[in-house]
Amino acid sequence: MKSRSTTAFAAVAIALSLFSGIAQARPGEGGSMGSRGSRTWSAPAPTRTSPYGAAPMERSIAPRQTPGYGMPGQSAPRYGNAPMMGQSRHPFLTGFMGGMLGAGVFGLLSGHGFLGGVHGLFGFVGLLLQIFLAVIVIRWLFALFTRNRNGGAGSAGAFPVGAAGSSNGRTAPSTLQIGAQDYQAFQTLLLNIQTAWSQQNIPALQGMATPEMVSYFNQQLGALASRGERNVVSDVRFLQGDLAEAWTENGYDYATVAIRYSLIDLTTDMTGRVVAGSSTEPVVVTELWTFVRPSSGGAWLLSAIQQAR
Repeated sequence: MKSRSTTAFAAVAIALSLFSGIAQARPGEGGSMGSRGSRTWSAPAPTRTSPYGAAPMERSIAPRQTPGYGMPGQSAPRYGNAPMMGQSRHPFLTGFMGGMLGAGVFGLLSGHGFLGGVHGLFGFVGLLLQIFLAVIVIRWLFALFTRNRNGGAGSAGAFPVGAAGSSNGRTAPSTLQIGAQDYQAFQTLLLNIQTAWSQQNIPALQGMATPEMVSYFNQQLGALASRGERNVVSDVRFLQGDLAEAWTENGYDYATVAIRYSLIDLTTDMTGRVVAGSSTEPVVVTELWTFVRPSSGGAWLLSAIQQAR
């Protein structure tokens, strides 16, 4: 009896693992991740393609709102330009200053002094020089990022992360009209992102998705490689799609589109043995993809993927 129970349990575990592999193979691994500006933590509107809406975000670098998913509430704050000191910190400046401090503390603990050691008078002078240079660099970076924030989101290197319109003087989101060329761009990105994923072509993905989404794709591809596996997506066919919502906020255009498509989703190991999926049987997927671009003009980039409910 015990042997039968053990065998049954093992069979269920294997079946579940195979199902999990099938569901989590394509780009995004069947999860919900990314950022949608101030609407990251709000539910997209239902559509004919996705009548029950989308699953909540599981991973995002956008600040989380206090209200629950799908509930109206305060818009997600932008980094900086906030009345509270804790909200005005910039993540890059925080990381840079933390790294400087961490390097100094590590040097002191290891007996080499702050950032390389203090050996006599010349070592002390060198220490002062290093501190002086660090202060200059930090002040320059602080001025640079403050200027970028105050000057709006139109700078070439900036990208919105949870940017929102609120009472702090930023522009409230407004409705955006999406045309035929935009829909064609969305379909093209759907196909090309799947191709770049299958080729493990990170540089190509960087030209089609936001840095946040590329980081998620890179992590997922790295996890596959660490297991000695590779996922290849082929024969991707767009079946149906419609617009859930489109808006403009803080100098960026956003569009969330419900997409249903079919694909061959196959995961193999280094020997070519099939780990999950099929090389002949397509699967049908319904997801909501959010795209972003500068309002001043530019190409659309994938900024979020959410699973349909």
